[in-house]
Amino acid sequence: MPLFDSHAHYDDEKFDCDRDELLSRLTEPCEENPLGIAGVINCASDLETSRKSLALAEKYGYISAAVGVHPHEADSWETDTSDAVRRLAAHEKCVAVGEIGLDYHYDFSPREKQKEVFRYQLALARELGKPVIIHDREAHGDTMEILREFPEVTGVLHAFSGSAEMVRELVKMGYYIAYGGSVTFKNADRLAATVSEVPDDRLLIETDSPYLAPVPYRGRRNTSALMYATAVKLSELRGPAVSEIANLTRENAARLFNL
Repeated sequence: MPLFDSHAHYDDEKFDCDRDELLSRLTEPCEENPLGIAGVINCASDLETSRKSLALAEKYGYISAAVGVHPHEADSWETDTSDAVRRLAAHEKCVAVGEIGLDYHYDFSPREKQKEVFRYQLALARELGKPVIIHDREAHGDTMEILREFPEVTGVLHAFSGSAEMVRELVKMGYYIAYGGSVTFKNADRLAATVSEVPDDRLLIETDSPYLAPVPYRGRRNTSALMYATAVKLSELRGPAVSEIANLTRENAARLFNL
């Protein structure tokens, strides 16, 4: 009954000091996570991290890669970027296009450029028949509008931050909803209220490592081992035991990512 981490960034520089040591034992049960880890989706944010993500997937059998350009990096998209993303996303170790989407909180890239790059990568996912991993921060309206343009594509809303109504609409569209450490935060009542709206067969759990460590580990570098605390919170909000949360989210990840 191990957990499956549907979103992590083990290519991040915060793991440079001990990456191999950490990943070599990450699947094992430990004090923070007595269930162990069955698998991880390592998500990219640009071309460099897409290549790193694929390299991790080739080295560690329990890791699968997602390839894509994050909205923060959309302004770096150049003429030859599309060919490179297409080539990397077609790799056998790539199970999803991601993380992609819109971020209107920081606006590191112009919004129109974000939309252009988002649409291109959704079209690529449709062409390749792969799911998408969606980043949506303070851009719910535009995210939903663009997703509706690609009814053949499905995937997951990573680190979900929308409303119960948005959950219901996404489920109708075939999407999964993933919760990370933020659902354990003290000020997360509104987010926590959406958890019960997600059907059992559409729920995922994630870390967004090394970010968003759950309570009681806030402020620490996040890893998949700390995800057990998020599973406990989901169990409290939904009712089933932690082991059942682990089983259904693992099965859902296997189905979505064709593992």
